[in-house]
Amino acid sequence: MVVAIAGAHGKIAMRLTALLTADGDSVVGLIRNSDHAREVGERGASPVVCDLERATSDEVATAISGADATVFAAGAGPGSDAERKLSMDRDGAIKLLDGAKAAGVPRFVIVSSVGAERPPDGDDVFSVYLRAKAEADEAVQASDRDWMIVRPGRLTDDRGTSRVRIDAAPFRGHVPRDDVAAVIARLLHDPRVSRRVLYVNGGEQPIEQALEGVLSAPA
Repeated sequence: MVVAIAGAHGKIAMRLTALLTADGDSVVGLIRNSDHAREVGERGASPVVCDLERATSDEVATAISGADATVFAAGAGPGSDAERKLSMDRDGAIKLLDGAKAAGVPRFVIVSSVGAERPPDGDDVFSVYLRAKAEADEAVQASDRDWMIVRPGRLTDDRGTSRVRIDAAPFRGHVPRDDVAAVIARLLHDPRVSRRVLYVNGGEQPIEQALEGVLSAPA
């Protein structure tokens, strides 16, 4: 499988790249800053400079052409203002989605956030961030792609445990980025997972068992 990952230098994306390439997949890593190419390449990806805030949809389509799946793991990042939450977390995701449509990339995974299901109305940066995520998710859900939305709780850099809780209903918690990446790697290869919103946090079940549990429930 060829997977194009937007935000390839990000913490989840770097972990995901390592998992995918270790299993024999090919990864195209979209980066904004060419200085990150070496690190992304060291994880096994083929880095491509493609700034989602500046590139056209056609340029994005060219960057991901030939991929079997694309993952939006980009974001404005901590310390960014509300304007960048909208231009990256919302508009960047939608531009990648448009590029996937134009390039004929069938599977589309977006890393969202718990809280996007009912974003607050406030003007503070975190409220704007959740609304940006919600609007991006709505565009994904309205698309004709084979989409998946992953909504983790509070992300940590703790070592992954490979034990999680996965549910179709919202719930809060915290989860290592290692485990979020492992869940996404598993989802990308499971044809049963299609057009689903999944919440992911730390838990007691091995990833495979947690996924089987949620997949056996009605969508």
